[in-house]
Amino acid sequence: MTPPKKTTTSKKTASKKPETDVKTAKPAKAKKAPVVKKARVKATKEVVAESKKSTPKSEKKSEVIKPLPPPPPRKEPPLPSPVPVPVPSPKPLSPPKPLEPKPELKINIDTENISVKELADKISAKPSEVIKELMKRGQLANINQRISSAIAQEIAASLGKIVVIQKKETVKEERPRIQIDKLVLRPPIVTIMGHVDHGKTKLLDAIRKTRVAEGEAGGITQHIGAYQVVINGKKVTFLDTPGHEAFTALRARGAKVTDIAVLVVAADDGVKPQTIEAIDHAKAAGVPIIVAINKIDKPDSNLDRVKQQLSELGLQPEDWGGKTVMVPTSARQGQGISELLEMILLVAELQELKADPDGIPVGIVIEAKLDKGKGPVADVLVQSGTLRVGDIFAVGHVFGRVKALFNEHGDRLSEAGPATPVEVLGASAVPTAGDMLQVLPTEKEAKQIAEQRQELQTRVSRGKVLSLEDFSKHVKAGEQKTLNLVVKADVQGSLEAIKQSLQDMTVGNIKLNIIHRGAGTVTESDVMLAKASAAIIAGFNVGMEENAEVLAAKEGVEVRHYNIIYKLIDDVKLAMEGLLEPEYEEVVIGHATVRNLFKFSKIGVIAGCFVKDGKLVRGSKIRVFRGQEKIYDGKLESLKRFKDDVKSVDQNYECGIAILGFTNFQAGDEIEDYEMREKPRQR
Repeated sequence: MTPPKKTTTSKKTASKKPETDVKTAKPAKAKKAPVVKKARVKATKEVVAESKKSTPKSEKKSEVIKPLPPPPPRKEPPLPSPVPVPVPSPKPLSPPKPLEPKPELKINIDTENISVKELADKISAKPSEVIKELMKRGQLANINQRISSAIAQEIAASLGKIVVIQKKETVKEERPRIQIDKLVLRPPIVTIMGHVDHGKTKLLDAIRKTRVAEGEAGGITQHIGAYQVVINGKKVTFLDTPGHEAFTALRARGAKVTDIAVLVVAADDGVKPQTIEAIDHAKAAGVPIIVAINKIDKPDSNLDRVKQQLSELGLQPEDWGGKTVMVPTSARQGQGISELLEMILLVAELQELKADPDGIPVGIVIEAKLDKGKGPVADVLVQSGTLRVGDIFAVGHVFGRVKALFNEHGDRLSEAGPATPVEVLGASAVPTAGDMLQVLPTEKEAKQIAEQRQELQTRVSRGKVLSLEDFSKHVKAGEQKTLNLVVKADVQGSLEAIKQSLQDMTVGNIKLNIIHRGAGTVTESDVMLAKASAAIIAGFNVGMEENAEVLAAKEGVEVRHYNIIYKLIDDVKLAMEGLLEPEYEEVVIGHATVRNLFKFSKIGVIAGCFVKDGKLVRGSKIRVFRGQEKIYDGKLESLKRFKDDVKSVDQNYECGIAILGFTNFQAGDEIEDYEMREKPRQR
């Protein structure tokens, strides 16, 4: 018999199991199997080992050990087939387009300079960048400081901007020409003035009740600052703003509105301080005065005493041989009202007040307010021409189109002639009392004029109304030869002493005119009178009302306070001498030597100096000498002690100086600091 063949499959299988993957029965990869699979393989090995020990050799030859069945493989989703990406066909290269020139950035300004902030906004840059460029040029400036147009162009160019500075279109304002052949008589405009308790308001009420536009029904229904009465078929316009304060406030803004002033004086009280103020205000305006001696119904009234007091103030009654019309009245009982109105007409006829109703409409704003239902409302007194609905106008810094006109009765009007008070609707904003209203052909022109007036007002408000330098210029040009003065003192005795010392004072061809004097503190009325008359206020041992102080600062009126009379007199003399051409002399303040130079990227060159004698003062004039040669003459712009800016540096101290536009310092240069002082006059 042929012996059976030996089966070696089990040995080979057992020997190769450690190298076989349980799942796929393929050679194992380097990839680590999960822990579960390792456990199964280990268990299989242990079973095989036990079988080897316990099974006889004869059985081992015939028995084949099969591996554990592998777990079913995980079905993983098939990967999506890649989508072929279309390759764009190459296009022929087009020639590069020529660079278009950048449009020029135009800056429209109406002056030769512009502020740093405005320039930065125009060229879309930061103010710090503009300031940095200014520092490179040796100029220190803040965001509100103005620089010349040439420097503005340089700075813009250095920041990569092209700037063309052009002047804004300006409209030349011209007052309408008066055609004499077309002038016709117009109603007079009257203002009531006087002391607070002498019956101004009651007198106005009496006139309104008895004479308001005869034939009109309903009387006054709304307040528009003025109203008209009819006397013997002729109209008279009354300003319904009692008091000389409103009268002067209008005149202070260049508006000559009033033709006749009615001064109300109580027959039982006589002349009071406000009466004197009213007289001075009317005289300063050059307005004829009619005196209404009111309250003649009082038992203690004394007409002769009132006339005597007024004559001492320069108002001589007609029945005493003077030229001032005086009418006794009683507003409470209605006495003398008709006689007063007839006298107003008589004085108006002597003045021959005329206007052109067909000319370009011009008016004055008496009052203005913001109404919730109507918007900006202006009470306007038409001076010449005829104002109509639909007219385009400019009034002060405001412009607009007339939407509606109303009279004092609330009636809607289509037009208003000379000396007619009306309420005007249609302004873009609320104007200021005293502003002039002028009709213009186009809205564009009206807007330009309003903007020009606003900018002019801003520039004027920065400076004082009155200064000795301005007077000196006017005198030199032959335009100004009188110094106007408002004098306030603590008591009447001091006031008389000052008056006697000043009234006959004359220096050269310059005269002194005391337009008002009074006892008591400086009031708002004093400030407005000084502004309207371009005067200086001199106060002796007096203070100022809080509102007057604020108003003086706002309007730029100069107020001088004294506690010694001769000091006041001396200052007035010096002021009048200042009106003449002053003589100046050069006064050397100090000398310094340049010892070292320091360069800074932001500032430029700073010269380290030692003050040999005198002192150096920031803002003064300096000369730089190199040997015997003068190499610079200008202004000391910057003065420093270490890192601090200082106003002055005294002798034997070191300092650093910087000069705008000059950096050519050398060690050893000599610096001379000097100033120009007014030379005292030999009297």
